[in-house]
Amino acid sequence: MTRLPHGRGGWVISANRARLLTAAIMLALVVGGAGCSSKSKPVEGLGAGGGSPLGEQGMGGNKTSLEQFQKGTLGASTGGPLSDVHFDYDDYTIRPQDGEVLRANASWLREHAANRVQVEGHCDERGSEEYNIALGAKRAQAAKDYLVTLGVTPSRVSTISYGKELQLCTESTESCWADNRRAHFVTLQ
Repeated sequence: MTRLPHGRGGWVISANRARLLTAAIMLALVVGGAGCSSKSKPVEGLGAGGGSPLGEQGMGGNKTSLEQFQKGTLGASTGGPLSDVHFDYDDYTIRPQDGEVLRANASWLREHAANRVQVEGHCDERGSEEYNIALGAKRAQAAKDYLVTLGVTPSRVSTISYGKELQLCTESTESCWADNRRAHFVTLQ
């Protein structure tokens, strides 16, 4: 900076130095930003590019909710071999009626040892995003824990929470909210 004698005093940056300083800052941002853009490495078993959170290798058209949402088919019957379980409002406890569904899911998984499953935790629209992400994670983990107690190897079951982001139904009614409070099972090979 060059101190100029005119004016009220203080530091004044000449035009040439201002351009040089701006160019240096822009260069630093470009170089620093380039270091942040790394390509994701494929995870073993997930195919090239990594795909969705646990791959794009669904079974029988059973795609993740995110893949269905991206294709505009969220909520359409996927024909997958595993059934969803539902939860009460603001709860992640497995209900007695859903225990039978989870027993059938565990039986299928034991018979098909080559397959893995991703458990997606979902919530209704009520509550903050942060709260629903945490609640969805608890729901997915509760379903996973139940499957593990039924003999499914824990390493074959992964969990992810979508919170309230990927809803099956968008109406603000109790029946719609009940449909959205679920653990969805996606089979992977």
